[in-house]
Amino acid sequence: MSVVALKKAPPPVKQAPAQVVPLPVAARSGQWLQKSVAWVVSSVLPPLVVLLVLLAIWQIAFSGPTAGLPTPTKVWAESSELILDPFFVYGSQDIGLGWRVLTSLERVAYGFGLAAIAGVLMGAVIGQSALMMRGFDPIFQVLRTVPPLAWLPISLAAFMDSRPSAIFVIFITAIWPIIINTAAGVRAIPQDYRNVAAVLRLNQVEFFWKIMVPSAAPYIFSGLRIGVGLSWLAIVAAEMLTGGVGIGFFIWDAWNSSRLTDIIVALIYIGVTGFVLDRMVGWLGAVISRGTAT
Repeated sequence: MSVVALKKAPPPVKQAPAQVVPLPVAARSGQWLQKSVAWVVSSVLPPLVVLLVLLAIWQIAFSGPTAGLPTPTKVWAESSELILDPFFVYGSQDIGLGWRVLTSLERVAYGFGLAAIAGVLMGAVIGQSALMMRGFDPIFQVLRTVPPLAWLPISLAAFMDSRPSAIFVIFITAIWPIIINTAAGVRAIPQDYRNVAAVLRLNQVEFFWKIMVPSAAPYIFSGLRIGVGLSWLAIVAAEMLTGGVGIGFFIWDAWNSSRLTDIIVALIYIGVTGFVLDRMVGWLGAVISRGTAT
């Protein structure tokens, strides 16, 4: 009988543990530079080109001697101080546009903050019932179409002071889209989520924070973005009539003094501030809803 000799298996080769080799500093800086250039080309360059084209058209269109509006070069020549130094203080009414914008933003913070709290709570309650939705929706749709300045005489008669009147105008203007969007978001919560809440026996407060807010966040923040834009519109319009040191009264005072270049600079401040407010609310919504609210 033949015997087959078994060969011993070779011992396993020990492998060195894998090592993570960091990229050289030059390579990492090169990647960062490429991303920065790509972001500038895709996000910054297009609006910058459009802005330059619009400024060129504006300059050419109103360069004639009979033009009614000043050109961009004239705006810079006559009102550059308002652009370069927005926080100067020469007197109680002679202050920079930066301080005026901050004064207006303070009023917006009060009015819009109250509207956000009341609007979300009311929308959450109304959205729970289809009967309440059918009852309140026509009223909300009528009230939301009332212009901000139409509320000003009512608020002045009620509060007899310009400051709370302006805050009330902001509140009453901003609250309707917040209520409507919040109620729509609550109605759109899937029934499965409600069933889970019933199984877990969540109370109303727990249901609001754990189910309602995350699910309805896209709707809620859509209403908040509309509301903050309306708030900024309302305060500028209200300040034109109530006075003070806000940006709205500055525009009205500049018009009475025939300072068109100052008005144009103030409009730029208003537009940029409104853009920043909208982006801030949108960013907050994206953080809370994890990217589902835009």
